[in-house]
Amino acid sequence: MAQNKAKKTKNKPTKLEKRFNFLRGVAKTLFRVFFPCEFHGNPEKYSGPIILVGNHYSYLDVVYPVMFFDGAIHFVAKRELWEGGAAMKRFVTKMEAIPVSRDGSDVQAIKDCMRILKNDGALCIFPEGTRNKSYDDILPFKSGASLLSIKTRTPIVPIVKVTKSKMFRKTHIIVGDPIEFRQFYGKKVSKEELDECDETLRTAVKNMRLAFLDTHKVKIKSGKM
Repeated sequence: MAQNKAKKTKNKPTKLEKRFNFLRGVAKTLFRVFFPCEFHGNPEKYSGPIILVGNHYSYLDVVYPVMFFDGAIHFVAKRELWEGGAAMKRFVTKMEAIPVSRDGSDVQAIKDCMRILKNDGALCIFPEGTRNKSYDDILPFKSGASLLSIKTRTPIVPIVKVTKSKMFRKTHIIVGDPIEFRQFYGKKVSKEELDECDETLRTAVKNMRLAFLDTHKVKIKSGKM
């Protein structure tokens, strides 16, 4: 299984990498005090191409992939962020995020994502498509991550939040082993097969979270947060 482990390089960081390095330093400093977190699971570091996939509880979720991954990350984000004001538009543009329509019909977004992966870049996708306001389950995954993984033969690494981030309470983050759908590489994939891949990915994320809760005897309140 290809794991895309990070390799040392002497190349100078790009402007985007410098921006992420700065944000990574700020995040690690602030989160150490205000939003403490602990990473569990796969300790490997990876380079691109890679697709990072996680469940989605709050806007703070974007920080954990940045803390885990050493390079630049292209986040796939809702198009509305580019319409939410000059400051937000400037930020997501500077960080080279990929705007996508919520209905999943954005062909240009798929092309942009494939281009990034083919150039050994990293993507981060929250397949639930919106913030999950309940602890009870993982929302159904929208298609995208599995399709990109198959088309570009790129491994998917799950980064799963056990609970929503809250100030001064430790958040546990589980990093899973890479997931690949090698059986579909180089083949035309039907909608039914793609749906199965999406459900396989969702089940993996769900089981990682449930296993952690059971093993560590973590109790959470059911229902809305």
